[in-house]
Amino acid sequence: MNKNNYHGPFKTDIQNFLEVKQALGYKYLTEASHLKRFDRFTVENYNSAKALTKEIVMKWCTKKTYEKQENLCARASVIRQFAIYLDNLGMNAYVIPKNHFKSGEKYVSYIYTDTELQFFFMETDKCHYCSQCPYRHLLMPILFRMIYSCGLRVSEARLLKVQEVDLNNGILTINQSKKDNSRLVPMTDELTKKCQAYSKQVHCSSNVEGYFFPTTDDRPLTSGNIYKNFRKFLWKAGISHGGRGSGPRIHDFRHSFAVHCLKKWSVEGKDLMTWLPILRVYLGHDSFDETAYYLRLTADVFPQITFKLEQTYSDLIPLIEGGVYETY
Repeated sequence: MNKNNYHGPFKTDIQNFLEVKQALGYKYLTEASHLKRFDRFTVENYNSAKALTKEIVMKWCTKKTYEKQENLCARASVIRQFAIYLDNLGMNAYVIPKNHFKSGEKYVSYIYTDTELQFFFMETDKCHYCSQCPYRHLLMPILFRMIYSCGLRVSEARLLKVQEVDLNNGILTINQSKKDNSRLVPMTDELTKKCQAYSKQVHCSSNVEGYFFPTTDDRPLTSGNIYKNFRKFLWKAGISHGGRGSGPRIHDFRHSFAVHCLKKWSVEGKDLMTWLPILRVYLGHDSFDETAYYLRLTADVFPQITFKLEQTYSDLIPLIEGGVYETY
């Protein structure tokens, strides 16, 4: 990390705080961008500050006219964590009370139906050649199928290297994902065959260090490019969208995968106490609560098995409005 990124009165503290977070396994990239803006804010308004006072914190947390409530809450959360860090070091710092800023309405994951998935993937198969992105028509059908059928985060799929896709055994190696966790993810036989056919067309002479889903300059696909194509496929598949931030989202493919797995296992009469830990490892969750959250989603989306789930796993099912669950 560049030691010269910060220039305000808290520059050293911010740098040390980020290093501690990242040493604990958090990537903390979005949070670092918030702190970079906070640093500029203090340079412009409180360049001689000796402590993180209530005035500084509350002025920084003033809601901007163009800002959504969720973004304000995110900024406030980061500065609260920073203040707690300073306070633990014995430094004078104002800590915003927990839940001081009311968050906006919590997004509830959109669970795609089997029919919607079928129509969506059919549209990716119709993707045509584009001179600006010559591989688009080849990689989009594979990319989105992989995200859903392997329950991947978007970043995990788009940053895959050629050497991390074992086409012989059908296994993906996910390196340095959320909190720098790594794991092995088996693919279905059908997806493995599609990846093999795709690789023959795109990677016949590729470097093993190259990206499995490359752009023309051998860089990974950008999140913006993937999202732009996602919206096109969604519209053509007849799946309505509420606008950015309202969903459905690409990440909901991952949620749908988990919910569909739990529904299938429940219908088959499998012991979810045995299978939930397997799902947790497969998805790369850090805590059991993250995986147990899908029990509630499964019960809500498939009411016909609600009674069965709540009777058997009532102590494991969290309320959707409680807790903070992954969003990326």
